[in-house]
Amino acid sequence: MIKKITIVASISTLLLATACKTTAMKTDTVNKETAPQKKEVVYQVFTRLFGNKNTTNKPWGTIEENGVGKFNDFTDIALKEIKDLGVTYIWYTGVPHHALVRDYTNIGISNDDPEVVKGRAGSPYAVKDYYNVNPDLAVNPANRLQEFEALIARTHKAGLKVIIDIVPNHIARKYEGKSNPKGVRDFGADDDVSVEYKRDNNFYYIPNTRFEIPDTDKPLNGESNPLIDGKFDEYPAKWTGNGSRKAKPDKNDWYETVKVNYGIRPDGSKDFPELPGGFDTKSYQEHFDFWKDKSVPNSWIKFRDIALYWTTKGVDGFRYDMAEMVPYEFWSYMNSAIKVKNPDAFLMAEVYNPNEYRNYIRLGKMDYLYDKVETYDHLKAVIQGKTWPDGLSDIQHKMADIEHHMLHFLDNHDEQRLASPEFAGTPEKGKPLMVVSATISTSPTMIYFGQEVGEAGNENAGFGTHSRTSIFDYVGVPNHQRWMNGGKFDGGQLSQDEKDLRDFYKRLLNFSINSSALMGNFQEIQTANRNVTLGYDIAIYSYVRWSDTQKLIIVTNFYSLASSNFDLRIPADIIQKWNLKDGTYTITDQLYHKKTTQLRVENGEGKAQISIGPSESFIFQL
Repeated sequence: MIKKITIVASISTLLLATACKTTAMKTDTVNKETAPQKKEVVYQVFTRLFGNKNTTNKPWGTIEENGVGKFNDFTDIALKEIKDLGVTYIWYTGVPHHALVRDYTNIGISNDDPEVVKGRAGSPYAVKDYYNVNPDLAVNPANRLQEFEALIARTHKAGLKVIIDIVPNHIARKYEGKSNPKGVRDFGADDDVSVEYKRDNNFYYIPNTRFEIPDTDKPLNGESNPLIDGKFDEYPAKWTGNGSRKAKPDKNDWYETVKVNYGIRPDGSKDFPELPGGFDTKSYQEHFDFWKDKSVPNSWIKFRDIALYWTTKGVDGFRYDMAEMVPYEFWSYMNSAIKVKNPDAFLMAEVYNPNEYRNYIRLGKMDYLYDKVETYDHLKAVIQGKTWPDGLSDIQHKMADIEHHMLHFLDNHDEQRLASPEFAGTPEKGKPLMVVSATISTSPTMIYFGQEVGEAGNENAGFGTHSRTSIFDYVGVPNHQRWMNGGKFDGGQLSQDEKDLRDFYKRLLNFSINSSALMGNFQEIQTANRNVTLGYDIAIYSYVRWSDTQKLIIVTNFYSLASSNFDLRIPADIIQKWNLKDGTYTITDQLYHKKTTQLRVENGEGKAQISIGPSESFIFQL
């Protein structure tokens, strides 16, 4: 957490620079780029772990030892509780059939070699069959697709929408499309393997060279398996998913996957039509029309057809893994095809290069990108005492034209758990971060299952390590299991602190999806208070949000050890925009409806007396 004594000396120059930059925002407002009706909230669940009631948590444990969740564990009651939390979409992570170490040969699925599988349960990002789902998730694996279709129907009945993963950049080393629709050819089935590259090859090759197993730690932790023999039959070797061109990848490469070819030559040049100038302002229909008569690489067609297959099954949106490793022209092609079928499709992508954000939004027709390297990273640095919150204003200003498209999160399957010692340290310290993440912009908010009850990811499950809930292993999620309470989904085993935390999330998320102000304007009031307002601590951050019908003043305290008392200044330009006359106005906190104070307007400027506790936040409504 922020330590006043140690930070001042180390980043005093940063504070000065930040103060200078945020002054320029003093009269700026950030308006939404589009006109959505309400804020969306995505609840990410790792499908394999959500319903698991087993608490054994043996490292490298089997399904029989550690258990596994099923589609059927998402009961009507479970879905109702998720909806009531303030959720609008569920992202069912890890649904497509991926490589794993378990025998399903009785239903026609070949065994996967543990030497090219991460963990026992396998990475959800090494997809083995895009037209079917993970057999681990079904009560009857032979009917796994029907069980998932039933889950889609239950989810919709509960008033929620469904998101699943599409991983376009790479697939499992042993991809086998056992469920391909009629006429669909497998990835690589028609490739010319004598050359490194050809536009319509699905993969890149290392001709005349055999693939070699990387020098990794012992697969399955040294357990014997008939397929563990130091070899994997791949000839010629293919490029690895992260772009490694070695026949023997490094153990840190994505060796369980192979890279898909989208018509990018080995020298980086593009071997497909490019979008004409001005297409950053064109609609998805105009993008769709552009591609209708164009010849495109075969991999483009394959992934478009995969997405449309799931769209016809009722899937409402997709999360695209490592989208920036695939050219935005392909996304224009595929996303416009999806939007023509379902204009309301929710398309979010993992993109980490801020220089490319606008290309993937405007040319790639993405709805939402991860706001990881800006808002997430800054909030994490603040709570770890590495910087001040002031920089949040600069981030909002810098991304004002695309802020609606930058999805906010603090927890997901790739990142350290918010409550872990490696991140915030406690669930309580994570609360001010969550308030800011959910209210500072018009973008959707995402939370990861268990976050709302303080899950810290302490288990060393085998291939996965602590601080991140494992995506490679069969494991239980303790805090979440206490909320699940044996399938009652009533929080019956939670501690009082955990119940209170879930209540906080429920209040915050439900407020956010019903607030018109949070889909309206933003203006920071940090500059008006920093270094001016007596008692305004370095760990305080404040801003206003408003619409025609709702006016909000948001104040949060990132400091976990002390309270602050001050007269919060509301600048004259905001008072003018809100059409407030001199006088006294009551403002009430919307999270708990227990805190009320007065906004006093004199000579066109406002002040509100604030007393804020450690890790506390207020959403005051005029």
